[in-house]
Amino acid sequence: MSTIERAIETLSTQPGGPAVPAQELPQPRGVEVAPEKPVVEVQPNRPGDNESSQPRIDLDFARLRQAGFVTPDGERTQVAEEFRHIKRPLLLNAFGRGALQTANRNLVMVSSARPGEGKTYTTINLALSIALERDLTVLLVDADVAKPSIARVLNFPGTAGLVDYLADHNVPLSKLILQTSVPKLRILPSGRRHAHSTELLASESMLRLVTELAQRYPDRIVLFDSPPLLATSEAAVLAGLMGQVVMVVEAGGTKREELSEALSLLNPKQYVALTLNKSAKPFGADYYYASYQAYGE
Repeated sequence: MSTIERAIETLSTQPGGPAVPAQELPQPRGVEVAPEKPVVEVQPNRPGDNESSQPRIDLDFARLRQAGFVTPDGERTQVAEEFRHIKRPLLLNAFGRGALQTANRNLVMVSSARPGEGKTYTTINLALSIALERDLTVLLVDADVAKPSIARVLNFPGTAGLVDYLADHNVPLSKLILQTSVPKLRILPSGRRHAHSTELLASESMLRLVTELAQRYPDRIVLFDSPPLLATSEAAVLAGLMGQVVMVVEAGGTKREELSEALSLLNPKQYVALTLNKSAKPFGADYYYASYQAYGE
C-alpha cells in the first residue's frame, strides 16, 4: 500500500470533529468579515519606485487572534504550535535541506478537494507563522481568482493584483504587492475577475512570473491560496508550477473518494503534503493527521 493510500485509509477511520458550517473560514462570535469592495485602481509605476513605495495595509491583530489566527503579538497557543510543526518540513524542502530537490521548491500552493475545508485559514496562518521566522520573508498570493478570500478575511479593500498583472503588463508588479504591518509579510491580491482566468494562469506570463517570484529573493517563501481542486480547473494548472502542494483535509468532512479524486488531478510525481483541519483531537494525539506525506512516494 502506497503512502497516500495509507493516508486515505487513515482518513476514512477518523472520528469527525464538531459540525462546522460549510464556509471557508469559521467566524467566532463577534468577528465580522468585511464585505467585498470594488477593485482599487493602481497608478502606473514611476522611475525610482521600489518596494518602499508599495501600498501598506495594517492588520488587525486583535481581530485575527480572536478568529484563531497566529499573530506576532500573540501568546504561545495550540494553533501557533501546530503551524510551527506544519511549516517546518516545507521550509526544509524549500531551501534544499529536506528530501525534496525539485525546482521552485519555495513555491507552495495550498488547496483542498472542496470549498469550506479551511484552505484559506491554513494559508494565512502558514504565512503569518513563516513571517515570524528570523531569516525568511513570505509573499502571500491570492490565486483563488474565481472566489478570492485573502482581502476579505484580512479585512482590507480589494486592489488590483495577480489577474491584472497577467492581463496587462503595463501594470508593474511592484505596485501590486502590498506591504503589511508584519514586516516580513507581503501580499499579492487576486485582482479583478477575468473570464479567461484559467488561460491566464496557464500562460507564459504566469510561468515567467512564478519563476521570477521563486528566484528574485533567496530567502522568500511564496504561498499561493488556490481554488479547490474539484471546484475549478485553475488549481490543477497552478499546481503544475509549484514545488510543493499542501492539501487541507477536513476532519469528518472530506470524503475519502473526494481526496482521491482531487489528488488524481495532480502530477503523480508532485510533492503533496496533507494536513488535517477542524480536528476534535488536540495536537499530538495518536490519530492527529497533520504530519506530511509525499504523494507518489
